[in-house]
Amino acid sequence: MQGSSTEVARVRAEQVREQIVRVLAAWGMADDLAATTADLMTETDLLGIDSHGISMLPSYEAKLRAGTLRIDARPRVVRDAVCTALLDGMGGLGYPVAAQAMHLAVDKALAHGVGAVAVRNSHHFGAAGVYARIAVRRGTVGLVTSSATTLIMVPTRGTAPMLGTNPLAFAAPAAQNEPFVLDMATTTVAANKVKVYDFHGRTLPEGWAVDDQGRSVTDAAQAMQYIFERPEGGLTPLGGTAAMSSHKGYGLAVMAQILGGTLGGSAMAARHAAVRRPGEPDDIGHFFLALNPDAFRDSGSFEEEVDDVIDTLHDTPAADPAQPVLVAGEPEAAERARRLRDGIPIPAALEQRLRALCERGGVPYLLGA
Repeated sequence: MQGSSTEVARVRAEQVREQIVRVLAAWGMADDLAATTADLMTETDLLGIDSHGISMLPSYEAKLRAGTLRIDARPRVVRDAVCTALLDGMGGLGYPVAAQAMHLAVDKALAHGVGAVAVRNSHHFGAAGVYARIAVRRGTVGLVTSSATTLIMVPTRGTAPMLGTNPLAFAAPAAQNEPFVLDMATTTVAANKVKVYDFHGRTLPEGWAVDDQGRSVTDAAQAMQYIFERPEGGLTPLGGTAAMSSHKGYGLAVMAQILGGTLGGSAMAARHAAVRRPGEPDDIGHFFLALNPDAFRDSGSFEEEVDDVIDTLHDTPAADPAQPVLVAGEPEAAERARRLRDGIPIPAALEQRLRALCERGGVPYLLGA
């Protein structure tokens, strides 16, 4: 797979999962935690969220080498009440503790109607939506929020980045349709989406990223510098500008910070960065809420009415007949079916990074022809 940076190979999901497992095991993650992590990362790639799947491995390697990621950490339960719990990620990758927390929230919801679980001292956990999908697969409504460690978002009326992308996800099961799954960053776009544009050598849309003067940056490589390397500039809150209601994205980001971070006792990144010592973990927080529809109404009636909501929205006259109105979650479900059939795309730039990462870790590269 040599050639230009825009070349793309297609790789079976089983290969992607096995590659992730091998890398994580070589780094020192326990087999069961590596399996959970690989399942979630591969599912993220299948859903078409390329910014949060296997492409995250180079970032995790950098944190591992910097000593801020405790790859061998095993989550522990700190508090456990009837409908609530608090878990400690122990400074490890966020996937295992996030999956445990979402399942625990669902367990409590199925038993008592509602379950709410907070996580502290965690790390990046991938795409929030994969955890909301855990909830709907088990028949509950799911809500997920998270704080973040990288200061990226410039608050409305501000000049410096003070918040991360602070994602939130919401999912509700339906009887016949695909579940409704909203998965979004509270910035105009996720930082790792810019990374994908950089991998593919594509130009960014106007308004995604800004420089130190607040001017739009459309060169993906330059935007990556402002987002990840320079203290000034960054991403806009959802909406882009004050005139386009960026205060709403800013407000949602603060909500995600309070639920995902403050509630469970994780630090706010803007404050943590000022006192953080070398080798200290990111201390990201997450929040997971599950609701059992059967606690509110007759069994099965909620899912049927969600179908009615979705079908009504599908009946909206389309501006372009070739592009009918969809609801959140449907594009990802369609992409998952395509990628199960055709494979997960691995652009050449990412392939080169993954090959080098595997070589450094003494792991065979499994994604080539």
